[in-house]
Amino acid sequence: MAHDYRATVRWQRNGAVFTDNRYSRAHVWAFDGGVEVPASSSPSVVRVPLSRADAVDPEEAFVAALASCHMLFFLSFAARSGFVVDAYEDEAAGVMGHNTQSKLYVAKVTLRPRVTLSGARSPTAAEIAGLHHKSHEECFIANSVKTEIVLEALPVVFA
Repeated sequence: MAHDYRATVRWQRNGAVFTDNRYSRAHVWAFDGGVEVPASSSPSVVRVPLSRADAVDPEEAFVAALASCHMLFFLSFAARSGFVVDAYEDEAAGVMGHNTQSKLYVAKVTLRPRVTLSGARSPTAAEIAGLHHKSHEECFIANSVKTEIVLEALPVVFA
């Protein structure tokens, strides 16, 4: 089954000379349903004020997409297994590196999910690890990239 995903990226020069490379990298990502997200290059790549520190940069979005995809599969698999998830938080982190062609890329993303559970069924550590493993194996985004994805799941909290 094919699915179609779209995003609109909008940027305007707004009077900058442009050819001096001193133009704003701030732009907007627009998604279906009317959601708009302020975006920019990372301030670690292009310094403020030519970038926006309060906007999402593509590298952050990439890390968030991997973490979000993993979480969505985890929640689905946990529900199917009869486990009640009350909360899920992941402080995911990405690290840049050089590939074999000496190009910078997001070389590694570490997921650090913390899951809070309640309910009658308490999963074993092995069951939680299995849910995370299956979530990684099925994640569409993880299956689409060369980035090393490391899972450092934090201990489960029972509410």
